[in-house]
Formats: sequence, C-alpha cells, structure tokens
Amino acid sequence: MTAQTKRVPASLGREEYVEVEKNVKLHVSDLGEGTPVVLIHGWPLSDAMYEYQYQYLIQEGYRVIGITLRGFGKSDKPYGKYDYDVYADDIKVVLDKLNIQNATLGGFSMGGAISIHYTAKYGAAHINKLVLFGAAAPIWSKKEDVDELIAQSRINRPQLLENFGKIFAATETAISPALGAWLGAINLEASPYATTQSLIALRDGDLRTDLGKIKIPTAIFHGTKDKICPFNLAEEMHAGIKGSYIVKFENSGHGLFVEELQKFNSELLSFLKK
Repeated sequence: MTAQTKRVPASLGREEYVEVEKNVKLHVSDLGEGTPVVLIHGWPLSDAMYEYQYQYLIQEGYRVIGITLRGFGKSDKPYGKYDYDVYADDIKVVLDKLNIQNATLGGFSMGGAISIHYTAKYGAAHINKLVLFGAAAPIWSKKEDVDELIAQSRINRPQLLENFGKIFAATETAISPALGAWLGAINLEASPYATTQSLIALRDGDLRTDLGKIKIPTAIFHGTKDKICPFNLAEEMHAGIKGSYIVKFENSGHGLFVEELQKFNSELLSFLKK
C-alpha cells in the first residue's frame, strides 16, 4: 500500500491521503517543518478543528500533522468497525508511512481517548510526549446518557449537533456565532454512520487499564466548566498517568482550544519545549 499524496510546496504544507487499509484513505494535513506534532480531532469534527493551532505552531517552527479519522471530514467513510482499536491502528499506519519519529501526540475529546489507547497499545511508537485536550477518558459518561445521544443520532442528527453545540462552551456566548457556525459545518461533514458508531465506542470505552501503561511525559489540558467531559475526568487521568500534570482552563468548557485560544496555544508550546 502506498500513500496517495497531493502536495504543495513544503514551506506552505501538504495535503495527503494515506491508505490505511484496502480502499480506505485518511486525509492528513502535514504543515510546516521541524519537530513533529501529531493532532487527533474529537467527535464529530475533523483535523480542520486545529486551524488556529496549525498557524501558531508553524510560526513557532514545528511540523504539524493533523489526521482525520475514518468516517469524518475529508477521510473515507467505509462501513465497518469504528472503535478505539481501529482508530489506533489507523494512526499507527499513518505514522509508519510518514516515518514520524519523536513526535508529540495530542488529542481532543474522543481524540484524546484514542491517543491514550494508541500510546498504551503501541508502547508510544513514534511519539515521546502526550497531551490530552478535554479528553473523553478514562470512561466518558453514564451509559444511559450516551444511549440518548445514540438514539437521537439515528433519527435527528442535526438536532443532536445543535444540542451538543449549546453545551460545548462554558456559556452559550463564550464562542462567537461565526466560530460556532464554522465548527458546526465541520461536524456536518461526518458520516452519519460513523457519528453513531463513534458514540457507541465512547459509551463502551474503558481506558482505566491503559493509563498505567503510559510512560512518557503527559500534559492534561481541561476546562474546569466542561459540561461534556467534566473536570473530574482530568483528575482521574492525572491519578492514573504517572508524572502527568494538569493545566486548568478556568474560563473554558469543552471548547478550550477556541474559548481560551491564546492560553491554549502558549501552554501547548510550553509543553513542547519541555
């Protein structure tokens, strides 16, 4: 299998489509030059969510690689399994094919849970640091609450996404209407099937045994007002990952990467430089 790639000059960045299994290609944004930072998006976003991290980190001299998971954004949307194992396996193939070494892996929400599982399953292959942004881990929520989301995903996905958007930030006005519309448009690019199947993965995922397998430096970024992944999850991850530390975002809900954009980027840069 070979990566099918559409390239622009290296100084500007590259868009790639990497085949992770027969007839399944993932969209990868590969931008800048320098020490690599690999970013995994949350449900039901795509790597486009990191637009304002890409621009910042490129300016700071980093190579940023955003992987859009199968079923989302510009990646292929096959029928089949959508769970943490499949997602972790896909990330491994992409990093193998791009020959990434000594990267920092960052994941938001479901992407944070997947990043934990990848690190534990593959013994931190290709990476030497981990950073978790509002991660949906080690166990996301009460199963009955997620069951309601799954049911709504099957009959009224636009309403599900609208409801989700209302509790995404610390307050309904914490994210501007323009940014909210931008995020909503990204959400609607997701496959309806993948949207539902990923909710099932979130409901059933239990990463408590994975936490103790993480042996690399780990930072945990979390909004103290998060209504989707409550702050106690950050404390559980911190307790389970030896040597980890928490960065509190006191004015953020779940959307810390845009709610406190400047702090988010500066704290990420500080972690990268440690």
